[in-house]
Amino acid sequence: MPAMTPTIFVIDDDPAVRDSLALLIGTQGMRVQTFEHAEAFLQKFHPDEIGCLVLDIRMPETSGLALQDILNLRNIRMPIIFITGHGDIEECRRAFRGGAVDFLTKPINAPQLLDSLKKAIRISIQQQEQVSATQDVRQKLERITDRERLILRHVAEGLSSKEIARELDLSPRTVEAHRAKLFEKLEINSLAELVRFYLHALEATQPSQ
Repeated sequence: MPAMTPTIFVIDDDPAVRDSLALLIGTQGMRVQTFEHAEAFLQKFHPDEIGCLVLDIRMPETSGLALQDILNLRNIRMPIIFITGHGDIEECRRAFRGGAVDFLTKPINAPQLLDSLKKAIRISIQQQEQVSATQDVRQKLERITDRERLILRHVAEGLSSKEIARELDLSPRTVEAHRAKLFEKLEINSLAELVRFYLHALEATQPSQ
């Protein structure tokens, strides 16, 4: 099971850097795990973890940028703070294009790193909340019939029961019964909530990019 306590994952091939960052992060009361290389991290990482990566950009075998590419290909949106002893503009640009939160140079400025960590954790929590909300919408959609989905769409688009009845060749009473079932199955109490649910459902059912 994924850890619900935010975790800072430090990946750097230099043991001195790993130890110093782990000490700094740990003194702030944050949970921290260190890894010597990307492969060790990928073996233990759970995609539902809340937290962020503090990632050395240049490492043997799998570089920090290569790990970022791997995570993006797997649709894992773990926030990344890159660190490097040799700043390179093109590497910096590539990191931010890939979604990096920050790009810091060694020796690491402690206050700057801690500010970046707080920002990254907020992003991670927001991402996990979005994932949970999407899963909840999908689960509720599975409760309703195809006919109820049609009525949900028409209600959300502003059609009255009589207009929906004409559109689907039903009696208004039947449409009202389906509407009542929708409110019950989707656990909502107002038309405004139903419209919001419909909009969330559209987002939740879009193919992943």
